[in-house]
Amino acid sequence: MLYRRLGRTGLQVSALSFGAWVTFGTSVGRGEARRLITQAFDAGINFFDNAETYAKGEAEKIMGDVLADMRFPRDAYAVSSKVFFGAAAEPSPMQKGLSRKHVRDACDAALKRLRVDYIDLFFCHRPDPETPIDETVWAMDQLVRAGKVLYWGTSEWSADAIAEADRIAKAHHLVGPSMEQPQYSLLHRERVEREYAPLYASIGLGTTTWSPLASGLLTGKYAGGIPAGSRLATPGYEWLQKKVQGEEGAATLARVQRFIAVANELGVEPAPLAIAWCLANPQVSSVILGATKPEQLTQNLRALEVLPKIDAATKARLEVAVG
Repeated sequence: MLYRRLGRTGLQVSALSFGAWVTFGTSVGRGEARRLITQAFDAGINFFDNAETYAKGEAEKIMGDVLADMRFPRDAYAVSSKVFFGAAAEPSPMQKGLSRKHVRDACDAALKRLRVDYIDLFFCHRPDPETPIDETVWAMDQLVRAGKVLYWGTSEWSADAIAEADRIAKAHHLVGPSMEQPQYSLLHRERVEREYAPLYASIGLGTTTWSPLASGLLTGKYAGGIPAGSRLATPGYEWLQKKVQGEEGAATLARVQRFIAVANELGVEPAPLAIAWCLANPQVSSVILGATKPEQLTQNLRALEVLPKIDAATKARLEVAVG
């Protein structure tokens, strides 16, 4: 396994991490989760990602039960949660957002579900237009000082909002954001490569990126439609189906086919190649994997073997292929 510092922090996270989005509590139960987490940990993965909203809290319960059952050394892994959407099926106004109240309540609930004494990484899952940024920064600082959270960050915030949170923290000698969790793949590059570029040096921002396979598109499995049991066929994720349907979907699939063609010419499987391309960006601290089967995780882990092949010429070739 390859390990990288989480931005400017001293935390060494595995370059490949394992997450529970759209898997735990839906297509993955406790038995399969145990096999996947054990396989990931044995491969050197030391960061496990989760959120209050994943399967309405059930994903955190499953992950917490597995981590407790396997008795991995607590000082050998990091676990995350995220706050914003809430865990209730229909959250009330106080059960969602980034108010001081919900931030604290969500942290306490995540600690119970994950069965840990502290959360290593706590993310503000989306910006909250209803809550002043300074209120959220103070709330996060208090959780850190209480020992409930070690590092806090954001997910899909604008660069301006992250910079503002950092400015507020510095002005009041508070603990500021250390990391951002953005979507990043060959099909989704703008935010990580351009918008956040000034933040890597100015505040030492780390990134734990998600959806390196663009919800499975870069594996090529959606070329003939949406297979039953796939992520795009999951109830509640109809918004993902738009990526492969209609005129826009056809254009995206054409880009994917060009990527698959290059992968075939290189003699590399598409999935690990797409993940390795993400890892080739030095600003990426960790790429979150979301496998549902052990064989998928095995395939994705091969990205570490592919990474040395991503030289400047190969990187440029892939980027030209997808446009």
